[in-house]
Amino acid sequence: MSWLAPGLTGLLACGLGGAVAPYLIGRLPEPPPDPEPEEGVELTAAQQARLAEPPKELYADLGRRSWVLPVAVMVSAVAGGLLGGELGWDWLLGVAWPLVPVGAALGIIDWRTRLLPAIVVLPATLLALLYGLGRWLLTGDHEDLLRGVIAMLVVRTVFWLLWFVRQAGMGFGDVRLSALLGLVLGYAGWGEVVIGVYAAFLCFGVPGLALAVARRDLGLLKRAYPFGPFLLLGALVGLVVGAPVVDALYG
Repeated sequence: MSWLAPGLTGLLACGLGGAVAPYLIGRLPEPPPDPEPEEGVELTAAQQARLAEPPKELYADLGRRSWVLPVAVMVSAVAGGLLGGELGWDWLLGVAWPLVPVGAALGIIDWRTRLLPAIVVLPATLLALLYGLGRWLLTGDHEDLLRGVIAMLVVRTVFWLLWFVRQAGMGFGDVRLSALLGLVLGYAGWGEVVIGVYAAFLCFGVPGLALAVARRDLGLLKRAYPFGPFLLLGALVGLVVGAPVVDALYG
């Protein structure tokens, strides 16, 4: 029953943190409008798809949606409870738990607007990096910090390449988010990094393929879907089941 206390603590603490998500979302500055295309300039497929989309939902309006509060609280509580129950009283909870409500807010934002605001992702990445640096200075153990930084650079590079060649249909916000999640997964271990990234693509691809097959409409596979929520879900899967899977495979 050693998992019970940290599990319940994570459930309560992150659930309460999730209640802040509507406030955070509603007060984000709106991004500048996309520039009008120049006359006679041929647009890329990505630019054409972007122009065909309906206007972005305002953050202020999204923050006032009645469903945002219960969804953010529920998602944050479940994620926090799972992390606490699996990791126990581990130092990693000090960075994972505060990021849970932030991740819930980012998932909601991306799902509705297909944007991941840098004003949220970049400070969260910096704080996660400072947390690892602070632990190194306090304990003298640099192994976790070094692994986290390397994982952050590797994962971000992979996602940058996917964004650059436009093969994954992702935006640059996904690249920024991948750096944050790669850092936290790297703190946990290499097994967590591999499983977390793999789970993100699996969670993203399998439901869409199943839906396309069920509806007999392969055109569904060509539609653009937000990747951020699946990145966040994959990271949670990596942190929760990464260590047990690695132990089962190599233990």
